[in-house]
Amino acid sequence: MALLDVNNLSISFHTRNGVTQAVDDISFSVDSGQTLAIVGESGSGKSVSCYSILGLVPMPPGRIDGGSAHFEGTDLITASEAHKRTIRGNQIAMIFQDPMTCLNPYLTVGEQLIEPLIYHKGIARGQAKIQAIELLREVGLRNPEASYSAWPHEFSGGMRQRVMIAMALIAEPKLLIADEPTTALDVTIQKQILVLIKELQQKRNIGVIFISHDLAVVKDLADDVIVMEKGKVVETGNTQVVFDNPQHTYTQKLLAAIPEGAKDNPHNPDEPKNLLKVDGLCVDFHSKGESFRAVDHVSFDLHQGEILGLVGESGSGKSTIGRAILNLVPSAQGHIVFHGEEINSKSPKAFKPYRRRMQMIFQDPYASLNPRMTIYDTLAEPIKLHGIAKGAELNKAVLQLMDDVGLARAFVRKYPHEFSGGQRQRIAIGRAVATKPEFIVADEPVSALDVTIQKQILELLQFLVDKHDLSMLFISHDLSVVRKLCDRVIVLKHGVLMEQGLVENVWHHPKSEYTQTLLSASPM
Repeated sequence: MALLDVNNLSISFHTRNGVTQAVDDISFSVDSGQTLAIVGESGSGKSVSCYSILGLVPMPPGRIDGGSAHFEGTDLITASEAHKRTIRGNQIAMIFQDPMTCLNPYLTVGEQLIEPLIYHKGIARGQAKIQAIELLREVGLRNPEASYSAWPHEFSGGMRQRVMIAMALIAEPKLLIADEPTTALDVTIQKQILVLIKELQQKRNIGVIFISHDLAVVKDLADDVIVMEKGKVVETGNTQVVFDNPQHTYTQKLLAAIPEGAKDNPHNPDEPKNLLKVDGLCVDFHSKGESFRAVDHVSFDLHQGEILGLVGESGSGKSTIGRAILNLVPSAQGHIVFHGEEINSKSPKAFKPYRRRMQMIFQDPYASLNPRMTIYDTLAEPIKLHGIAKGAELNKAVLQLMDDVGLARAFVRKYPHEFSGGQRQRIAIGRAVATKPEFIVADEPVSALDVTIQKQILELLQFLVDKHDLSMLFISHDLSVVRKLCDRVIVLKHGVLMEQGLVENVWHHPKSEYTQTLLSASPM
């Protein structure tokens, strides 16, 4: 008998705007020791189907319209809330997508870890602490005793995710539901987390449901896969079989969207023209009387019309370099030369004309867009600020930007919250190209996007680079994306430049051990 057996599950949401069918008559099962992947784009019903089983979907507005979910003889759909509480976190545990928002900032890591032991198992606090420290060691934290007493904000993203895994496993559950546990993590950290989940699963013989939009990750991890589209299961089967011979057009579309291989037409002129020269750049940050060097004597050139990739793990200084070039953080040493003129020593007032020529696409479009401004105002603001157009010409320019980034003109009076993540990123890109810049820093513009949306955004960026003869510094931790989009690449580690060169040269003949580690960790 299956550990969890879900049959004909249907879930809808009832709001003032009508009824949305989130999950439509889906069935699946998972056994002990088996990994089942549920994949699909945002809004396909992946997470809702699992959350509802555990009673984690607010009702209302959610409603389970039908179906059953049997876990060791108990139907979780009809079970009382009191009964679900004895199962939730005890026999079925969950790793949530964003560990920073799921960990309580007011409690130490240790207090959060021992809670299920005390609540579900009735274990004394002293014994619970011993078990918690041992589990922190098991999930790979180097100093588990210190980690036990630490606060969530003192950990990196990968460390927080390890703490979330420890929290999920501490009560020794029989089923683990992992909801996008590696989204936006560095490739090396992602590989560590996936290996860790696999090792712990085999050691404890637990069933795993792995929810993800990243098919490259799923391929190496899952035994079986379910593909969901708009609340329905469109394809299911052995992972290798589904990947090698997808039957449904939607599965084929998802697989086709995975960035694979080299760039089609790399920009590699015989005599490249320099647009930007960075020489010996150093950036320091100061806190509580101490100084930290984030960028350490980095030098590189950016050629006219090329896309230069900047890769490395979190904390390697990638974003800091981009911000230093745009004078958003001060540089301690070195020279930044744009069109033959040094710009990093200029005052904010003297730098203003360069703001029109140099723009940035930020990582989180929702945080970087003003929620009180319509899309029209967002796109019009830089045009008006730099005196590029006004009146009828301004309207024409805004509507042209909407066309360029692939958004319907009818959306121009809407607000950011009315758009999906991919649409918001299109708006952010539109704002960046509004001033017709020569150079753009794109800081992780496709991280955490669905593969199909990611592909659209990458194609949009390449289209705009070609149309406007842009040069771009593309910052990313996703090496397969960098390979597909960029002409040359720079590899950073702890603020130090490890190597640089043509993308394919670096890919096939990496010189530094660190680059080899990054490439081996990438699920390509």
